[in-house]
Amino acid sequence: MSARLGDFLPIGSVVKLKEADKRLVIIGAMQQVNEEEKIKGYDYVGVPYPEGFLNSDSMILFQHEDIENISYLGFADIERQSFLAVVAKEYTKLRENKG
Repeated sequence: MSARLGDFLPIGSVVKLKEADKRLVIIGAMQQVNEEEKIKGYDYVGVPYPEGFLNSDSMILFQHEDIENISYLGFADIERQSFLAVVAKEYTKLRENKG
């Protein structure tokens, strides 16, 4: 993953990726997938805007640095802040156990 935890955009944000024609709406963050028998981390998963989720093939995994611009910032409240705090704590624990 490339974004710092405090930089993650909220779910519902609409973004345009570099060299992309269509905008995406973010439906998930901090994604992990098994690629070629290795776990790879992605900052976000998005679906085409305005269509939304059509099928699993319409989901796009991408990194924070792939974003060219933000058209709309999704909803953020205290619940999201609490979630990020828990994730940060778990992420720190994971990194300490690896090192």
